Amino acid sequence: MPVIPKLDLVVRVGCLLRYEAPADVAVLMNLKPRMDTMQVVQQERLVLGDRLPCEEFEDAHGNILYRLILPRGQNQISHDALVLVPSVGDNFHQANDLVVPMSELPVGLLRYTLPSRYCDSDRLIKFAWDQFGTVPRGHMQVRAVSDWIHGKIQYRFGQGRSDTAASEVIAQGFGVCRDFAHVGVALCRALNIPARYVTGHLPDIAYVDTGSPMDFHAYFEVYLGGKWFAYDPRYNVPRIGRVKVACGADAVDCAFATIYGPLTLNYFEVWAYQVAPGTVSVGDPIDLSKRLDGDNRLRFS
Repeated sequence: MPVIPKLDLVVRVGCLLRYEAPADVAVLMNLKPRMDTMQVVQQERLVLGDRLPCEEFEDAHGNILYRLILPRGQNQISHDALVLVPSVGDNFHQANDLVVPMSELPVGLLRYTLPSRYCDSDRLIKFAWDQFGTVPRGHMQVRAVSDWIHGKIQYRFGQGRSDTAASEVIAQGFGVCRDFAHVGVALCRALNIPARYVTGHLPDIAYVDTGSPMDFHAYFEVYLGGKWFAYDPRYNVPRIGRVKVACGADAVDCAFATIYGPLTLNYFEVWAYQVAPGTVSVGDPIDLSKRLDGDNRLRFS
């Protein structure tokens, strides 16, 4: 049985988006944290424009989406949540988990072994096996993939493009967290390891804040020994307090907004920081003076 740690930290996560629409535009919003044993939503508030009617549904990957029409003019969308997370880092329960044979993989996970729009693993099979084929299968091989991406792909804030596939990121040698995650997914799939793209929030718990603006974050998960494990080649060290929002084959399935028409994003703000229990409620002003993270100390209050 997998070990489920105590959820003993509180993280405030959310975003504020303002759009200008020249006419009615249909959108899908993907902002709510997923139901997961490693995170529990304590409080949550989602405001979609001026009480706009919407349809809530669950997609094929288990993500919670909202379909609505943004009317002409200014539209504001906000999400705010307090989420309980454990004070342990990624893969704290890692063991000698083996790669599940394709003949035994649950059929619902077979899609995470196949090429997708941004994870073109079919173009990287020879490269992946030449580079990582001699590394022992399982976590050691995935760790080798993550180490390689971290060392070979340069992170360039603001230099990402929405149409770049994993093989192109490797060729150009730079990207943003989205690109790092796509390369990780593609290389693992090329090695016949089920992998999926994940988006969410990453606070700086017991980690020094680099000073860059808070943003949504992308990483990837691999399926080994019947469990999903998080790997993040952007930082390449175990992190505390991830809040998962969406997962899927690649970024297509995890966009915070999918837009079906002309729409201008005029304002974009994201927050993810640890707070003391009972000191903040959803809807309160964002007050970073109350954050408990941002340095190398792990604090509980």
